[in-house]
Amino acid sequence: MALRQVRVARRAVLAGGLAVSAVGFAGLPAGAAARSSAAPSISSTSDWNARDASGSIEVLDSKPTKIIVHHTATPNSDDTSQSHAFELSRQIQAFHMDSNGWSDTGQNFTNSRGGHLMEGRHKSLAALEGGTQHVKGAHAGEQNSVALGIENEGTYTEASVPGSLWDSLVSLCSYMVSQYGIEPGAIYGHRDYMATACPGDVLYARLPELRESVGAALGLAVVQPVSWPLLRPGAQGPNVTALQMLLGARGMSVPVDGVFGEATQQAAARVAVERGASGPSCFASRVAEPGLFGGLAWEGVTPVLGAGAGGEAVRAAQVLLTSRGHYVPADGVFGDRMVSAVRDFQVAGGLAASGVVDRVSWQRLVA
Repeated sequence: MALRQVRVARRAVLAGGLAVSAVGFAGLPAGAAARSSAAPSISSTSDWNARDASGSIEVLDSKPTKIIVHHTATPNSDDTSQSHAFELSRQIQAFHMDSNGWSDTGQNFTNSRGGHLMEGRHKSLAALEGGTQHVKGAHAGEQNSVALGIENEGTYTEASVPGSLWDSLVSLCSYMVSQYGIEPGAIYGHRDYMATACPGDVLYARLPELRESVGAALGLAVVQPVSWPLLRPGAQGPNVTALQMLLGARGMSVPVDGVFGEATQQAAARVAVERGASGPSCFASRVAEPGLFGGLAWEGVTPVLGAGAGGEAVRAAQVLLTSRGHYVPADGVFGDRMVSAVRDFQVAGGLAASGVVDRVSWQRLVA
């Protein structure tokens, strides 16, 4: 116990002596400094008796630029004890190493329903305390080299988020933002990058609140990101129609009926695999999630389009523009009328009026 108190005290001293530069934080006045955040109590891998990693832990000499929030998709336990939290960490590590074949726990940190914070992958805590290095995890595909991963105990598809877990999540994210100079708007959900429902609809819906809470704690302005939508089996509407046309533009044979049925799901799944947006990537990978399409998989079907372009991808953009109140005929021709409609849509959404359907414009169209 004495050793534990010394460790926590050391973190508090480290945090107390830090001031985060305004450079890199959106909306902060020139010359101003963000408030530093006190280090929360985080139990190390040795505290919860982790196994040794089976391979080397990759420590990058660079700072992470974003935070990715997960849920464990485990039962919503009423046991809020630290001993339960430690057992959860051991179970996650065992699954990741023995079933996924990873060298260690995939995520950097774990947050229990009782609000107990734990180091996940070895060396993550020391890197966070230092504020200059990043331990590469295995929680979100190609984002692992630039993103910290936080697993939150429970399943939040319908259940509410416990107050203790929420408070510790805000505290941990605030400390991460303070230590690394991450923008508070760069806190994302797992589904923003991968074809998964993680971190659950309820927790995902609270991410804007999480960003604002972190920004408020540090005195930082928050720019809320625009993300790709998640399509589930049976989904209907213009987004699905557009996706079917976009898949057709890639040479895939799918019905254009506006229904996210089996044939469309199978074609979309191939794109998700190609884009690295599919596959086991967290403790929740034990929960089957067939037929989902989202995250970076969208970038595999949404080409940049401008004047003179033609074909099914243009028709997809035309369908979406019309659904957003900017009517253009779905003729597959990117002519003057299409350029004007795109510009009108961009102006209405506060985007640069380029007349080109770029990544951000696609995101706004399908959001």
